[in-house]
Amino acid sequence: MPIYEYTCHDCRRRVSLLWRSFADAATREAICPRCGGHNLTRLISRVSVVRSEESRLDSLADPSNLADLDENDPKSLARFMRKMANETGEDLGPEFSEVIDRLEAGEDPESIEKSMPELAGEGGDMGMTGDDFGVM
Repeated sequence: MPIYEYTCHDCRRRVSLLWRSFADAATREAICPRCGGHNLTRLISRVSVVRSEESRLDSLADPSNLADLDENDPKSLARFMRKMANETGEDLGPEFSEVIDRLEAGEDPESIEKSMPELAGEGGDMGMTGDDFGVM
């Protein structure tokens, strides 16, 4: 059951019509559900693909997505971090947004880290201890 979008030239609105089949959409006349007008032009609609969270995260880990990442360029880091945040769909809080904004402004990551010690957690170790990696 396809859904097509149209512009109604009579009421100047964008409308969506649900057809029973592709054959109906091809052979029957489109009528505006708002004003009953017959002067409609079909629009090209955006396509959306539903992906699992695992699929989105896998695509972030794809080495081809890292090609334009320059770890020495704060703006490049900010673009990558923003892309990761958008893919996860999670609200990462105001601190994360502040870090991205400062990176986009060209600020050095080390100076951001020094000015925001609360991001590193206790002891400034980003919440990790030596035994998290099997070493002391």
